[in-house]
Amino acid sequence: MKVGIDMGTVQGGQPAKLDIEELLATRLLVQGNSGSGKSHLLRRLLEQSAPWVQQVIIDPEGDFVTLSDKYGHVVVDGERTEAELIGIADRIRRHRVSCVLTLEGLDVEQQMRAAGAFLNGLFDADREFWYPVLVVVDEAQMFAPAVGGDVSEDARKVSLGAMTNLMCRGRKRGLAGVIATQRLAKLAKNVAAEASNFLMGRTFLDIDMARAADLLGMDRRQAEMFRDLQRGNFVALGPALSRRPLPIVIGNVETSARSSSPLLMPLPDAPQDVEDLIFTPDPEEFTRPMVRRTPPAPRPTTDILAELSRSTPASDAPVSADVSMPSRHAELSAEEREERLSAVLSEILADPQAAYRTDSVLYQEFLVRARMRRVSGPPMPMGEFRRRVAVARAGVDEETAASEGWQTALSLSVRVSDDLQGVFLLLAKAALRQEECPSDMRIARAYGTHSARRARRLLGYFEEQGLVVVHTDFSGKRIVAFPDLEAETRPGDPNQVDAEAPSQSAAE
Repeated sequence: MKVGIDMGTVQGGQPAKLDIEELLATRLLVQGNSGSGKSHLLRRLLEQSAPWVQQVIIDPEGDFVTLSDKYGHVVVDGERTEAELIGIADRIRRHRVSCVLTLEGLDVEQQMRAAGAFLNGLFDADREFWYPVLVVVDEAQMFAPAVGGDVSEDARKVSLGAMTNLMCRGRKRGLAGVIATQRLAKLAKNVAAEASNFLMGRTFLDIDMARAADLLGMDRRQAEMFRDLQRGNFVALGPALSRRPLPIVIGNVETSARSSSPLLMPLPDAPQDVEDLIFTPDPEEFTRPMVRRTPPAPRPTTDILAELSRSTPASDAPVSADVSMPSRHAELSAEEREERLSAVLSEILADPQAAYRTDSVLYQEFLVRARMRRVSGPPMPMGEFRRRVAVARAGVDEETAASEGWQTALSLSVRVSDDLQGVFLLLAKAALRQEECPSDMRIARAYGTHSARRARRLLGYFEEQGLVVVHTDFSGKRIVAFPDLEAETRPGDPNQVDAEAPSQSAAE
């Protein structure tokens, strides 16, 4: 069904139509400095499309909660645990309910974690519930930053990974990303590049104007026009909007945000005793309790998942001894339990995309699959899981695993953080078996990134810790030596293409 919604007017007073069906397949990027009318544009889009498609809004400032009054959106408070947000997101998809995830009151890192968990919940819904959903993310540069900021690396990876899934792989799951940002330069390029439709508003910085011109296919000299755009005026391009850059004026909206642009107001007449009024405390101030809002610290997701994975305790009521009925959950021997856990771990790591998922996401999938395999007893702790994943990714064979050198390598790996153990053991295995030194891309994949520069930084870090010595031969090939193991890799080309890495088309 082809539905064109009215976004405003173009030159000549003709209506500016946006094809919703095409938008669901091609995604949208909105850019504009503060005060350019970006939020007004998103509200117009949401209001016009509300009768036709399910909507999910990631709202960092709580501006879009007013949609609930007129259009029935469910407001979800972000002050919840990750497990709660994932469960709510799954039910949102099951019942096809439009919602607003408000993150107001949370600090930046908590907002990133909450948004990442909620988006992952939408993304991981069962195939039978892959109905079309318009996923609008305001202030997208916060959730998909181009570079790391003051937040922890773990929070950044969770949020960026969720945004990448939304824009790169969400289409097949019915998720159509609409992302809005104040600064294109601050938005991760792999996230912005997946949008095929653009609405560019007023922009002043040269770097943002240049990127906007590139995305619209305009000459760099034409980028100056973005400085002259009025509030609510945008340049549109894309299969859902126009095949050529088209200036449009966004139309009016029926709802309004709780916050608004500041307006000048005259100051009140100053009282005669203004100094006494300011510097003399009110007696009630000493008796009034000081209330500061401190949001509760969410429980770690791993603890919640571990609780859910524990087998249900037996009832205290007596059970009739009916030997004819076999036990549904027969106790597993230690060998059988280990065999099933190893099989589950192998299934998860066989996925080419597993190398680029966080340990917490892999751990969640591991626990779910273990329950499906009827693995009884306490779940594997997160620390042991990370350790086994690191060993598995190193690809060590049985003979090497039984050697004294490998046991020494395992002991040395404790000196680095959990996320670096897989890289360290990969290099140690290559040295013990006298294999070629892994390339930058192979090291990057073991760390869960596509950045070759980061791989080189990891080698520098290991060398600073006194764990390895990195040098090159006469042909420029790299060698990594382990003084404690008395072993080193054979020379390897650091720029060699990683043949095991999935292609971009395969990732789609």
